[in-house]
Parts: sequence; C-alpha cells; structure tokens
Amino acid sequence: MDRGGCQMSGGGGGGGDSSGPDNSGMITLEDLESLSEDQLSDSGNGSLEERETMQEEEESGRLLHYWQDVARGHQVEVAPEMAEPIQQLTTNNQGHSSREHVPFTMLGRKEKCGELQYEKRQYEKGHWACTTMREETYEQSICYGFMKIMRYICQQNSLEGYLGMTLPIVTVVTTDESHSTISNDVRVAYCLPTEHQAQPPQPNDTDITIEIWPAATVYSRPFTGPTNEVTIIQQINAMAEQLEPAGECVNDSFMVAGYTNPAHVNRQNEIWFLERP
Repeated sequence: MDRGGCQMSGGGGGGGDSSGPDNSGMITLEDLESLSEDQLSDSGNGSLEERETMQEEEESGRLLHYWQDVARGHQVEVAPEMAEPIQQLTTNNQGHSSREHVPFTMLGRKEKCGELQYEKRQYEKGHWACTTMREETYEQSICYGFMKIMRYICQQNSLEGYLGMTLPIVTVVTTDESHSTISNDVRVAYCLPTEHQAQPPQPNDTDITIEIWPAATVYSRPFTGPTNEVTIIQQINAMAEQLEPAGECVNDSFMVAGYTNPAHVNRQNEIWFLERP
C-alpha cells in the first residue's frame, strides 16, 4: 500500500540480502522510536513549540482586551505593553494557593449579632515596594499604580524574573480632619514575598521605591464592592464609629487592602486603621 512515499517495517533491515528490494527509503519502528516529540511535530502543521506560542499569544490578547474593556469603565487606559505582565500574573496565580498572604497575628475581634465589625491584628516589620500616584480620581490612581507594581512583580526588577504575588495590595490614603475628602496623592504598596524579604529585588522603574514598614497594630474591617472616594469615606466613618476610643488610631491616614484586582466589580477589600505607636 502506498504510504505517500514513506514505508514502515517491523525490522531494522533486509537481512543483508542484496538481491531484495532497496530498503534505503524505509522508516523502521526503531527509527520512529528514536525521534523526539518535537521532531515528529515538525513534520505536521508547525512544531509543538510554535503551536503553544500561538495559543499563548491568543490567550494574552484575550486577557489584555478583557482588562482594557473593564478599565475603560474607570476611565483608565491599559497599554498594549501590559499584555505580558497580565498574562504572566494570571498564569502564575492559577488558584489561591500560589498567592502568599501577608502574615499577621490575630489579637482580637469584635462582632455584633454574629457579624464581624473589625479585627485587631499585629503585622511585623517588612519590605514593601511602593509607588505614589496623583490622578484625577482614586480609581485611576490605584489602577495605574497597580499596573506599575505588576510590571515590577513580573519582570522589571533586578532579578529579571517573576517575584511572586502577595495579598493584599495596599493603598494608603489621607483625608481632611472631618473625614469628608481624600487627598489626590495615593500610595500603592506590595509586600515582598518571604523569600525576597532579606534581599529585595530592586525596581527598574524609578517611581517605585523599596521601603521598610515597621511593625504595626492594625484594626481591619471587611467590605465588598468598588473602591472610590465615596465608598472609602463611608468605610472610614463606619470604622471610626466602631472603635472605642477612636483617639488610639492615626486620624488622617488610612489603608485600603485589596484582595482582588482594582478593576474587579465585586472587589474583596478591608479598611485599615493604624494604632498610634
């Protein structure tokens, strides 16, 4: 039977009989077994590596378009060069187990009718990568700040590699004395993973600095949904009502801890009050 110019045999030769048919065009089973998977793939429609590259590019494009669509709702533009860090962050964070949570010690909690009002936690000293943004809105500041941090996490660092994701991403906001308005200056911060705490990789972006945050006692209250000037002010005032006395905490600087990306509709957040040293 014609195999398209290729023939197959179960043996490795013709027994040395020169009078038999010419075996020079035959491919033996031993020949096939010696071929690598990539060599076999090369004979088809592109190599396995090429097909995987095409699939990765398609997935990267889909993720970028999704982020761009969602971000437009926050008046934020996601540049095409964000495709690679978005793809890398997504690939390296399949499942929550790969995301390291900033460690803390639980000191206490307050509940009312079975509903958590706040937790009191102790966070230890550690290195954080921080950048300060000053956009027209809080949402724009945290989105652009988070994208800067993403690039640092994924490759734009002195190790030129993926550092690992930690949660939460923290934004630091300041308010006026009456807690009615938020300053335009917003700091976005990422806690270095445990393996990088001793020797933090340096950022390529000069807008990002590595800082040592001292140990702190934090009062944390959970909330869900979007984070903007209105919701943050509401959460600050709701938390202030729960703390007795409120004078034990810093009164003009607060933290918003985000456990989902800033563009997510149903964000999982916490408002943090810092206890005075």
